[in-house]
Order: sequence, then structure tokens, then C-alpha cells
Amino acid sequence: MMNPFQEVKLAIKYLGLLLFTIATSFCSFAQENNDDDIDDLLDELFFNDQQFLDELIESDLSYSFLYTSASYNNNTYFSGRDSGTDQFNLIPQVSYYHSSGFNASISGIYYQNFAPSWDFTSLSLGYFNTLGKKKNINYNLGYTKFFYTDGFDGFTNSFDINVGVRNKKRSLGTTVAASYLFGSDASYQLVSSSFVNLTLKRTQNFALRIQPRINFIVAKQNITINRVVTVLGRRVLRTFNFDVFDLLNTQVNIPISLTVKSWDFELGYNINLPNSLPNETNLQATSFFNFSVGYLFNLSK
Repeated sequence: MMNPFQEVKLAIKYLGLLLFTIATSFCSFAQENNDDDIDDLLDELFFNDQQFLDELIESDLSYSFLYTSASYNNNTYFSGRDSGTDQFNLIPQVSYYHSSGFNASISGIYYQNFAPSWDFTSLSLGYFNTLGKKKNINYNLGYTKFFYTDGFDGFTNSFDINVGVRNKKRSLGTTVAASYLFGSDASYQLVSSSFVNLTLKRTQNFALRIQPRINFIVAKQNITINRVVTVLGRRVLRTFNFDVFDLLNTQVNIPISLTVKSWDFELGYNINLPNSLPNETNLQATSFFNFSVGYLFNLSK
């Protein structure tokens, strides 16, 4: 049986992976518009990796892209829960995409006040494609390997599948991401994300958009509770461990995105509405701001 310190460490690591999944699954992409066809396609994208790849695959053109980004959150909450430590986190990422459907990325997360501050580095490989004649359904199959700075081995691998659907005008869409995490321990999670896309201003080399989004985070979580029970007429304190599969957090994200040629900027406000699990009481709503900057390199040229 794990001691209390190990239980807390496992919970923080697991909920940290959920935070990381949200931050890296719904990132934005820059655009560029020149005279050739593929740059015209890029100008039609709106700041979502699934839509980005879907648009390129639909064109039947050959492409090769490298996207670099860095995301900053001014406070850190684990599945909407306050850890008691006010700290920012930073998530850098480099991703590669090819017209064959192959994609790869390297990323990690830095916490201001944890020791060590650099929590882990992740390497991901995936395959992307679309379904249906209208190609409005897309999917990505992937595998991720985690390398923890402190040697943590609870969740060192992840098998992932993302499935997305959007309307013809690309003004509405939903993505569901499922992950199976395993190592010395195992768990699974579901993240559903739905968005509405609103274009405020757009020219040939400039776009300003708002894309409100709501995320639902559902996961398997190990719960440890202490309860007073009666044994042979005596009241004693006993510890119980059990697993739950439940909604952990609902997150509302309101971002404003600015794209200038190959540069992409996003400023967002986020509201967490954590759902209380059996051992939790009086959970409060939390909020934070996020800022990200990205640059797209077109390697096809």
C-alpha cells in the first residue's frame, strides 16, 4: 500500500498529465497566404490541430510543416483543483506534420515552484486521416512516451485516439480524445471539447477570431478516504482505497486569436468548474489566463 506522500505524488502527476493533455491537444496554428495553392489553404485554417490537418489532407496536396509554440498559464490547477501553491506553468512544443498522415511532436511542462521545476518531457508519434465523402470527420492515432525528471514511473506511456467532427462551414465542431496511460500504474481518461468559431476581422494576411470552447474531462481516479467504522463494538479509523470513473472538471475557455502571416498569438480566459469526488468537499471554481505564441515553417517550399 502506498504511503500518503506517494498517493499525493501519484495524484499530482496524474492530474498534471490531464492539464498537459488539455494544453497540447487544442493548440493553435499559424497561417500564411502567398500565391500558391497550399498557402491559400493555410489561410483557411482556424487554430485547431485537427482542423489544420484535415484541411491539408482534403486538398490532396503534398505538404511538410513544422510548428513551434510556447504556452503560458498564469496559474496552475490540476483538473480545476487548487493545489495550494500559486505558480505559473510553461509548455513549449515542436510538432511536425506530413501529407502521408504521419505526425510527431516533442513537448514538456515547467512549473514555477515545484522541485524539479521541469516535470517531464514527452515524445509523441501519430497518424492522421479523415473519414466520409465530405471529410468532416477526422481521427488521429498516437503513442506518447513520458520521461520524468524525478524518475517517476507511474505513467510513462500513453496510447491515444482523437476523433473530431465539424460542420461544413467549420463554425462548429467537437473533438473527443481518449487515452490509456500505463507504466507501473495504469489509468484512462476522456476529454471532450466543443467549440464555436467567430471571425471578427479578416484580410489576406491577417485574421482575428474568438473561439469559445467547453471541455469535459472524465478519468479513472484512485480515491483514498479515512472513515470511522465500528468493529466489535469499538469505533476505529480505517483507510479505504477504491477507483472511480467520473467527471473531474468542466472547463470553459474564451480565447481571442490573432494571426499575422506565419505568426499565431492567443490570449484566453479560462474557468474551471471541478466536480467533487467522494473524498472532496467545498471545491471552488477557479480561473486563469493563458497566452501562447506560435510560428509555422512550411518545409514544402
